[in-house]
Amino acid sequence: MPTIKTNYAHLGFTTNNFFNDLPIANVEGQKVSVLWNPQQWSRFHHIWLRDHCRCSGCFHPVTKQRLVNTFEIPVDIVPIDVQSTKEGLEIMWPSGSSDIHASFFPWSWLKTHSYDPPDKTDSALHEKVTWGSNISKAPPTITYQEAIDESDRGVYKWLGHINKFGFCLVSGVPSTPEATEKLSERIGFIRETQYGKFWEFTADLSKGDTAYTTMALGAHTDNTYFTDPCGLQLFHLLSHTGGSGGATLLVDGFYVASILKELHPELHSILARVPIPAHAGGELSALYRPNPPSGYPVLGHDASSGDLIQVRWNNDDRSVMDKLDPSVVEEWYKAIRMWHKLLTSPDSEYWIQLTPGTVLSVDNHRVLHGRSAFEGKRRVCGAYIGVDEYRSKLAVLQEKFDSTLASLPRDHNSGARSVWNPAL
Repeated sequence: MPTIKTNYAHLGFTTNNFFNDLPIANVEGQKVSVLWNPQQWSRFHHIWLRDHCRCSGCFHPVTKQRLVNTFEIPVDIVPIDVQSTKEGLEIMWPSGSSDIHASFFPWSWLKTHSYDPPDKTDSALHEKVTWGSNISKAPPTITYQEAIDESDRGVYKWLGHINKFGFCLVSGVPSTPEATEKLSERIGFIRETQYGKFWEFTADLSKGDTAYTTMALGAHTDNTYFTDPCGLQLFHLLSHTGGSGGATLLVDGFYVASILKELHPELHSILARVPIPAHAGGELSALYRPNPPSGYPVLGHDASSGDLIQVRWNNDDRSVMDKLDPSVVEEWYKAIRMWHKLLTSPDSEYWIQLTPGTVLSVDNHRVLHGRSAFEGKRRVCGAYIGVDEYRSKLAVLQEKFDSTLASLPRDHNSGARSVWNPAL
C-alpha cells in the first residue's frame, strides 16, 4: 500500500498501521494525530487534550463542571505515552516530579469534537425547513391533549415543529387564560417583562405599545429593545366580539433572509453587520434599550459556523440611527427597503384567522408576526418563554425520545447523563 505510506508519512503512520480496525494515534510535535481511516484524520493539541481530561479529578461526575486547573497545565506539555484501545484514546501525562496522570477519550467524543479539521457531520436535530405562503396548506400542528400528556412525547413533537419550522399551532385548547398558562408552562417557566408574567390584553392602551390598539401591525419580532429577546411567544385569541378583522400574519425570517442573500448579497451583508438601536418607552415606569445602546443587526449569525441564528426586526421600535457610518447611510436604507419588500411579498406572507381554542407558538428569533387592523373587542392572552429554557427543554426531550441519540453514553450506575455527552 505505497500510496498510504506516501500520503500519511508526515503523520508518522506506516503501512502496517492499517491492518487493524482501530483509529491510529500518534504524537506529532505539539499535537496528537488520529487517523480514522486512510482518507480522514484529526489533530488535537496536547494542551487541549490535557485541558479536556474528564477523569473524576478533572471533571465532576455529578455536577458536570470542570475541576482541572487549566492555568497550571504547562504550555509545552507532551504526553509520556499514547495508546489506541477498542474503547478510545488513552494518554499518560507527566504530573509533578514523578507522578503520572491518565486521561481517556472515547473515539466517538473525539470525532464529534474534532476542530482540526472541524467535524462537518450534519445533524437532523438541527434541521430547518424554510417556508413561504404555501405553508398554509399544512401548517405544523399538535393537539392540546398531546401537549399536556405526562409522557412529554407531545411536548417533544411540539418543540420539534417549532425547531424545524419556527412555529406551531396547538388545537383544542380550552378558551381560558388558565389552560393557556398551563400549556405555556409545559415548555418552561414564563418570562416576566414590563407587560407582566402571563399576560392578557385588549385594545385599551393600558400599556404603552401599539399591540394594545386596533391598528394593523406589520411583520416584526418582539423585544428588539431587549439585549436578550424572548425565545418563544404564545398567543391565544380568547374572544372577538362586535367586529371583524385581526387576522394573524406570519413570515419566516430565515426564508426571506435566504432570498435576500441570493438576490442581493451586498444588502444582506449590510443587514448582518449594521446594528440598529431600539427602545420601549411608552410608559414612564420603564425605558428599555439593549446593551450596547447601538443595538444589534437585523440578521445575527453564529460566529463559528456562519449560520443565521437570529432575526431582530421591528421598524416601529427603532431608535435614532445616529451611529451610522456616513458612507453606508444610503445603502442601509436601500437594504431595509428591499428587506421590507421581501417581507411583504405575497409569497412570504402566511395569513391565518385565529379562533378561540387555537394557540399559536412562535420562535421569536426566527418568525416575524403581525396582524391586520380590526374592529370590536379582542381578548388575547399569552406568554413569553426564554430562548434558553426552550432550547434546554428540547435538548432534554431529544435525549429521551430521539432514536438517533439512543447511543448517547450514560453513567452505568445511576443512568445519569455521562460526562462524555457531546453537549458538554
